[in-house]
Amino acid sequence: MQSAAWRRHLLDHHLSPSTSAAITAFRSASQTGLTPQGLAGADGARYMSSARAPAVKGSGHLVRKGTGGRSSVSGIVATVFGATGFLGRYLVQQLAKMGSQVLVPFRGSEDSHRHLKIMGDLGQIVPMKYHPRDVDSIKAVMAKSNVVVNLIGREYETRNYSFEDVNHHMAAQLAMIAKEHGGIMRFIQVSCLGASPSSESRMLRTKAAGEESVLKEFPEATIMRPATMIGTEDRILNRWAQFAKNWGFLPLVNGGSSKIQPVYVIDVAAAIVNSLKDDGTSMGKTYELGGPEIYTVHELAELMYETIREWPRYVNVPLPVARAIASPREMLLNKVPFPLPTPSIFNLDQINAFSVDNLVSEDALTFEDLSIMPQKLKGYPVEYLVSYRKGGPSFGSTVSEKMRSSEM
Repeated sequence: MQSAAWRRHLLDHHLSPSTSAAITAFRSASQTGLTPQGLAGADGARYMSSARAPAVKGSGHLVRKGTGGRSSVSGIVATVFGATGFLGRYLVQQLAKMGSQVLVPFRGSEDSHRHLKIMGDLGQIVPMKYHPRDVDSIKAVMAKSNVVVNLIGREYETRNYSFEDVNHHMAAQLAMIAKEHGGIMRFIQVSCLGASPSSESRMLRTKAAGEESVLKEFPEATIMRPATMIGTEDRILNRWAQFAKNWGFLPLVNGGSSKIQPVYVIDVAAAIVNSLKDDGTSMGKTYELGGPEIYTVHELAELMYETIREWPRYVNVPLPVARAIASPREMLLNKVPFPLPTPSIFNLDQINAFSVDNLVSEDALTFEDLSIMPQKLKGYPVEYLVSYRKGGPSFGSTVSEKMRSSEM
């Protein structure tokens, strides 16, 4: 005790008078049980955290002023449901690099979130175990947040989770709990482009039902409808490239004539972050996020083949035949006592979704309304496909077959 007091005496002796006074005030406050907010004047304000500063919903900027880096305090404490998924990792990275604290609910193993922890400053990425059917665990991961982002979604069903469970009921439950919380200023619901009650796709019908339920429970929520997302971990070009490498051809439903508007996943993450930076103008609105270029499914496959440097070979599969190939999994899903394989190319719901054009509406709010210029796909956004080239990144069938052995 004497040595500790002697060290404190030496420290106070070498500090400036103003700093010593501040430390003395802080010590006395802690001894008397006062909070830092109880300290008077400028010395008291110095100890107050701006991360939980109160703000009127919809007025002023949610993001606080500061250095803007990962070690600053943005004012955002965000719970990102679905953070361990495809879009989630890019959203967490963009939130963390501006100094936000991100709570990462997870239900898998401890390894499912470890790649996210290095994206933010020490203690800013907070993994929290939860279960989507346990209301108390959901309330716990929302308890200290002022922003909730729901990225939960599936493009296929499992024995435990149907489209209605994942895309509709979970979204409605999160919105209801966020509203009851009282301190959630922003709720972002990520849906899908083409979500409609009249869609051929059950996934898109349940996404539309989820949007309706979220707006009913939380009218100030912002709805994001991204088109087919492209990126390193995507579930379309990677599957096509793997199938083409393994089997030497790619099946296209109806010749790949349907039009889509694929978008770079990083642009979608940036749109979500920009909606949080505005003064509340995006609250209660729906944005359709499509890329700058319109592709047919066949043209997108051509881009994939060009990037992996393989000769394009297609098999045209009529829509009724494709549905017949994909239907057995859906019929047997809940009738067999074991899990069925994850659908890849022949996913019945994706076949139905791609059976019609899926483009941004003419009168919809888009990237432009969020001050973002989306990137074109050709180039950097699809460079990850070089890993599928035969012989290494510098080669491939369409190049190596034209080169002499001495040049290789």
